Amino acid sequence: MALEAAGVSDIEESVYRLLVTSGQASVTDVALRTGLDEAEAAGVLKALAAKGMAAHADGLPSDFRATPPDVALLPRLKRRAEALDLARAETTDLLQAYQDTMRRQDAGQLIEVITGAEALRQHLRQIQASAHDELLWFCKAQYVAMPSGSNTAEFEALARGVRYRVVYEKAFFDDEGAVDNVVAGMRAGEIARAVPQLPLRLAIADRSIAVCPLVPGGPQGSLTEPTAALVRDSNLLAALIALFERYWEDAVPLGVDSTGAVSGRDATDRPDPLSPTDRRLLALLVAGVADKAIATQMALSRRTVQRRIQHMMELAGATTRMQLAWQAARRGWL
Repeated sequence: MALEAAGVSDIEESVYRLLVTSGQASVTDVALRTGLDEAEAAGVLKALAAKGMAAHADGLPSDFRATPPDVALLPRLKRRAEALDLARAETTDLLQAYQDTMRRQDAGQLIEVITGAEALRQHLRQIQASAHDELLWFCKAQYVAMPSGSNTAEFEALARGVRYRVVYEKAFFDDEGAVDNVVAGMRAGEIARAVPQLPLRLAIADRSIAVCPLVPGGPQGSLTEPTAALVRDSNLLAALIALFERYWEDAVPLGVDSTGAVSGRDATDRPDPLSPTDRRLLALLVAGVADKAIATQMALSRRTVQRRIQHMMELAGATTRMQLAWQAARRGWL
């Protein structure tokens, strides 16, 4: 029946409808018109009154009238909807707790091996279709499963408001049609950067699941059976996310110029930002040598040493010398 969602039984709904259409009715009237005996009819009317759906008629205490539906039913439906939302949230929490427990007990719940180009394509499309917040990508040259321009799921996700951050390696742009496809992605909302080379292919959805090939693929690898890993929430996934963020931080932002070309990718070939003198000075600084001693060893003034250190801090985006040392190690300046 229609009012089951409000916690109303079939017979209660029938009697309530009778009261609504007749204005008011006695126990005897209800019994005659529903086929119930008078004791059953009285019980149903009493139940409706307890639910606030019926009340004794004014002046005729033996008769009952219907409470207006907006007063009788809408608050009940609202309470049940709130209870349903609470139950749904609790179920989601329980499901997450169950999955976390299963993952700790079964490694197969953490890493799933995907074999074959078609299976890999399906998983890449699926994680994009189910993404809510963000996709992180490493795009290397020479595709394994999805030729450049075939990832229509990206445009659908971007249209839903999903954020895409993509790091391309320089050789990727040598693939046929790659530049045009990157331009189309950026015009649709993709945020792109470039680096000279990437360590692996990678796709991460909502920081909760990742896909990365386990063996070489593409024209220079296995053409027939690419093998990839589907990695769920784990320390391994956290490491993959950290790897992406490290490369993202050092990558060159890309843009689309007025001619429709990708700008910025040539900057991945930029020359070494440090001179041999800077590198020697940096090595001494990281070794803990004081400015005065560095100046003496390198035959420089103390002010020149400090000026060069400040310049390197600006290049590295560091605000302290400790940060400079850390950034220098990350960027391979030492």
